[in-house]
Amino acid sequence: MVFQVKLFKSGNEFSVDESETVLDAALKHGYVIPYSCRSGSCGACKARIVSGRVDYGDYAGDTLTDADHAKGIALLCQARPIEDLVVDAREVAVSQEIEIKMLPCRVSHLEKLNHDVMLMTLKLPANQQFTYLAGQYIDMLLRDGRRRSFSLASAPRDGGELELHVRRVPGGFFTNQIFNTMKERDLLRFQGPLGTFFLRQDSEKPVILVAGGTGFAPIKAIVEMAIEEKNTRPIHLFWGVRAEPDLYMNDLAGRWSERYDHIEYTPVLSEVNADSGWTGKVGWVHEAVVEQYPDLGGYEVYMSGPPPMIEAGSAAFLEHGLSDQCLFFDSFEFASDVPQG
Repeated sequence: MVFQVKLFKSGNEFSVDESETVLDAALKHGYVIPYSCRSGSCGACKARIVSGRVDYGDYAGDTLTDADHAKGIALLCQARPIEDLVVDAREVAVSQEIEIKMLPCRVSHLEKLNHDVMLMTLKLPANQQFTYLAGQYIDMLLRDGRRRSFSLASAPRDGGELELHVRRVPGGFFTNQIFNTMKERDLLRFQGPLGTFFLRQDSEKPVILVAGGTGFAPIKAIVEMAIEEKNTRPIHLFWGVRAEPDLYMNDLAGRWSERYDHIEYTPVLSEVNADSGWTGKVGWVHEAVVEQYPDLGGYEVYMSGPPPMIEAGSAAFLEHGLSDQCLFFDSFEFASDVPQG
């Protein structure tokens, strides 16, 4: 069966096959709704079902609560219609030039950045155009049909190369390949660009960027794009990691702050040895943000990193005056051996 979905605010309508999720159908028809993990874990695609019924699908138990159900909230990446729907979901304006494609690529460079992060550069075919927004991600397509999601760490530019920051996951199927057996010139395939994590251009509010671990990857792309476009909106980057070696591009972030008056950088360590000599911020990265910005009413916040950081940061920032319309995040969700980011 085919059902009709109407977006409550805009009035836009599209059809959904009973085998499709609402999100997949919306994207297919050119309507972009906020999303990140597509696995029912991060909550980025939460929306209210104004009328009609859905099969809620599979999702992490704490992502959709009883209170959400009572309000008619569903995860559009999992929800499948049972009848025609009216859905109250935010739409994201994205250039029509952004087209989701499946493309081949070659590994052009592999470089360990620290003990568990690999820089992987992918070379695209010379005859292929790949347009994306800084902050988006791609899915690597494995031969057995599985996918692995990685944020693009490089700003969009000519040259046909994409940079990824891959964190090694113990027992991880694909990450172990990257660290142990993959070689330069190996051929891979990917699909993208995906996600709605990118700098909104319709605002002049100062920007707070919050990265956790390899969540630095899409943040790096956003900062580099802002620099290339000579966008002088104030930016303050907070990068939270466990220990100092995990700041695998600390010098680069420091150079941004030194060279550009509108960019600040604050690294934050959650674990510090007494004899380490670290004199910077210590604790949780979201706590460092609200310590410096107790009133977030006039800011936009972009977070990228593991789910606990996203959850804690979202709650703290909203409590400190941030509008939920000014909070954007990319949650690096994990399936059993599947890192995102």
